[in-house]
Amino acid sequence: MGGRRAWIGVLVGALVALTLPAAGAVESDPLPVPAGTPREHAVAAYNDGVQLMLGKQYTAAQRKFEEALQLDEALAEAHNNLAFSLRVQGAHNFDRALKHYNRALELKPDLARAYMYRGVLFTQKGDLVRARADHARLLKLDKDLAAKLGSIIAGTARRDQSDGLTAQYE
Repeated sequence: MGGRRAWIGVLVGALVALTLPAAGAVESDPLPVPAGTPREHAVAAYNDGVQLMLGKQYTAAQRKFEEALQLDEALAEAHNNLAFSLRVQGAHNFDRALKHYNRALELKPDLARAYMYRGVLFTQKGDLVRARADHARLLKLDKDLAAKLGSIIAGTARRDQSDGLTAQYE
């Protein structure tokens, strides 16, 4: 009987691990796909979009994030990454990107990367007051991202190939 209980505990632990973001995960990581749920197709489309975004195929990623949001409008990470994909495609998308960053933060107020990237967008638009407000909020959520945003606001950011922040900013 004890062996059976231990095995059940292992199974329950594995299922919980599959439904939670991994330790150290960031908002641009693929999400666990909740098989057999209405959200399954939305998360699958989102994950496809993440892979395209990481491959710098922003137009294709945009379409996948839009597909995910048609299936589940409350997927905050999809709003955030759609906004990012729009923003990096050019200034003509800034207003639409801002709406999606705002929606992501309405749905998930602690979504650190949404503050980071919205702060970059505000900086690109020359709105340093709102960029600094996002920086102040980010200081409470993720000090590393806050430091990056702070250097972008100050104009001292160096190109960082690991996350492409300054590449997106320029």
